[in-house]
Amino acid sequence: MNLKEIKEIIGLMNENDLMEVEVEREGSKIKIKRASTEFVETVVRPALPQYKVDTHSVSASEQTAAAEQKPGKVTKSITSPMVGTFYRSPSPESSSFVDVGQVVEIGQVVCIVEAMKLMNEIKSEIRGKVVEVKANNAEPVEFGQVLFVVEPV
Repeated sequence: MNLKEIKEIIGLMNENDLMEVEVEREGSKIKIKRASTEFVETVVRPALPQYKVDTHSVSASEQTAAAEQKPGKVTKSITSPMVGTFYRSPSPESSSFVDVGQVVEIGQVVCIVEAMKLMNEIKSEIRGKVVEVKANNAEPVEFGQVLFVVEPV
């Protein structure tokens, strides 16, 4: 690993507020740890999804049938920004951050995902009523997995 690659890793650490990075490649291993006594909250945002657009023509009868259907309630999902363990509360004896039926605000902590011994608070990016909790407490979750279903208000 050369100096340029190490500088790039340090730049990525600074951009993403990471405290520690370990990289192993081609028989070489480097571990960079930031020396700090202050608490740093790690927030990881998922990458924007890629969409594929399929086009097809719709007949007049299909358009009429679609117009006659009543629109369902619009919901949005709060997804896991990382792989880790999902926790609904800050400790086993505490109550959940949010429950079904509760209205969450933008920036409100809704759960914790533990990854590599770091407790990452997951905050809501939408305002709305929690309709469903999709993940089980203390169970593993994957990147992009739906944790909560929220009905915007």
